[in-house]
Formats: sequence, C-alpha cells, structure tokens
Amino acid sequence: MTDATTQIKDTVTSNDVVLFMKGTKDAPQCGFSSRVAGVLNFMGVEFADVNVLADEGIRQGIKDYSDWPTIPQLYVKGEFVGGCDIVTEMTLSGELDQLFDKEGVAYNKEAADKIREANG
Repeated sequence: MTDATTQIKDTVTSNDVVLFMKGTKDAPQCGFSSRVAGVLNFMGVEFADVNVLADEGIRQGIKDYSDWPTIPQLYVKGEFVGGCDIVTEMTLSGELDQLFDKEGVAYNKEAADKIREANG
C-alpha cells in the first residue's frame, strides 16, 4: 500500500462520514463538491472533508481506492457511497436517510424532507 492509500484508509475508517472533495466544506472548489457538501451541511451531518486539491497523491489515490473516476466521493462508516449524482439521487429517494439511520449517523430528518420537497 502506498502512503496515500494508508492515509485514505485511516481517514475513512476513523470518521463516520468522509467527503473527499475539491476544496473544503466551507470553501468548495467545484460545483459537484459544493452540492454534496451542501446537502450534508444542510442535513446537519458531521463529516470530515478531505481537499484532494491539496495533495496530488490523495487526489489520484482516492480514485484508485474506490475504483471510481471522479471527485467528490462520499464514504459512510468506511464504505464508499458514491459521487455527486448518486448522493443526489439517494437524498431525493430517501435512501441516504435510510443509510444514515442504519449506520447510526445523526442528521436532521426535517432538513432532508425539505430538500425532497424543494426538488419534488
């Protein structure tokens, strides 16, 4: 395992929710990262953010780690969930709520419902 792979594995296993993104949750550097961080922030989910732009090894390493070609990437309890499109679909269908419930991740159910109402 490369150092990047070890660092990624440590990050996804030591945090309940991790978003590998371009930029940070407070200052996203791309629209897709902004959308996923926005959903998590709006739903009140505590999550670790990893700025892939700050480290080329992590930027490539996370794509190899998940076998997924794009950023952002969301992990819950060490498991890869998906990128922007998948997280958006899961939010709108209620699957993300179910995943958080199953994994014991705290979130604001009312906020999740508001997202669905606004996009229904």
